[in-house]
Amino acid sequence: MPLVLIERPAEGVVLLRLNRPEARNALNLAIRKEIVAALDAAAEDQSVCCVVITGNEKAFAGGADLAEMKALGPIEYMQRGVHKLWDRIAAFPKPLIAAVNGFALGGGCELALHCDIIIAGEGAKFGQPEVKVGIMPGGSGTQRLIRAVGKHKAMLMVLTGEMISAREASEMGLASRVVPDAEVLPHAIKMAENIAKLPPIAVEMTKDAVIAGQDAPLAAALNLERKSIWLLFGTEDKNEGMSAFLEKREPKFKGK
Repeated sequence: MPLVLIERPAEGVVLLRLNRPEARNALNLAIRKEIVAALDAAAEDQSVCCVVITGNEKAFAGGADLAEMKALGPIEYMQRGVHKLWDRIAAFPKPLIAAVNGFALGGGCELALHCDIIIAGEGAKFGQPEVKVGIMPGGSGTQRLIRAVGKHKAMLMVLTGEMISAREASEMGLASRVVPDAEVLPHAIKMAENIAKLPPIAVEMTKDAVIAGQDAPLAAALNLERKSIWLLFGTEDKNEGMSAFLEKREPKFKGK
């Protein structure tokens, strides 16, 4: 049985379902590799414009698989190459939406942090509880989290290991939107479908400018933004989009 189920719920949209319900979708090495393989395939597939990743109603992902990690020493842990898998997720060039129900803890919270948009159910719980088992976040929980919510909120999560509600996550800037639990996946898929209807080159360049510019000095980031928009003025989709707007009709984008 695959650990990641791959579906096509709408045109231009791929849905990845984490499939370890017996372990709250804990991120063992095998499921991490399947996530990365699915994203690599989606990145190469020109028919894919947006990806949604989800778990089940009880857990998005309950963290790393401690049973798999407990006996590891530092060299064995390094040689697993999990950091390289995180880097490949971070490098995914298309919009990535997390649809979060239930627990998003430890590596599960970090997986959501790697996404561009997080849709959370009202009953979702986020947390970085690694300190409680003698380690610390190792998949960006000390770095992406602080960039998302600021030092003091991030420290609250990583130093106490306490879980926070979806509402608190939204208020601190961790979740993009909170919806009723039953609406999380439909909402995320509809959002992905709407993004998939937009001009794909503009979407990818927008994501690239945000990601590449967020840690750059403002002047360098603005320069990247300017050059990106200049390039978009050379696309067919720019001409189609502006013509359709002025002619009051639906545009037909081609990704060119």
